[in-house]
Amino acid sequence: MIETITIITLSVLFLIFFRPGKTPPLNNPLVIERPDHYHMTLPPQLNLAQPFIEAVAAQIGKSSDETQYSAPQYFEVRDRQVTAHGHNCYMLAITQCNGMLYFQAASPQSGEPNNHLSTIRAFADSVLMRLHVNGEHDVALDERIIEATQKAAQLCRIHTKHLS
Repeated sequence: MIETITIITLSVLFLIFFRPGKTPPLNNPLVIERPDHYHMTLPPQLNLAQPFIEAVAAQIGKSSDETQYSAPQYFEVRDRQVTAHGHNCYMLAITQCNGMLYFQAASPQSGEPNNHLSTIRAFADSVLMRLHVNGEHDVALDERIIEATQKAAQLCRIHTKHLS
């Protein structure tokens, strides 16, 4: 009898102290800023998109030219890890300005794919309107962002669709 109680007690203590890691809290927005590299804004329920976005940032790399900026590039992203938490897809906006990358993600407001672009554009504009843009628009930088996103998606086995 005492052995059984001891084993149960040790098992409970083991589970309390050595349980597997928890997923990030899904009800809080996530804002991550890596100075001089990128700024990421993720709404509640999209915290799990962070690894893919960091993979995109790694593919794009740090810009050495702070006088160039890109137009926001919009993507529809279908990520198995995020869909497991109730989202069929999410919208992602990426732009580079003043030498820093900016990522904004948003959940679709409706199931209509036609509304996805307007959803992410409105969210990205609300975040980016605070920025003072220096320099000139670089079309090659736009293409680099699109290619890097597609390459990171391929490496992460995630489906992306560029919205235009």
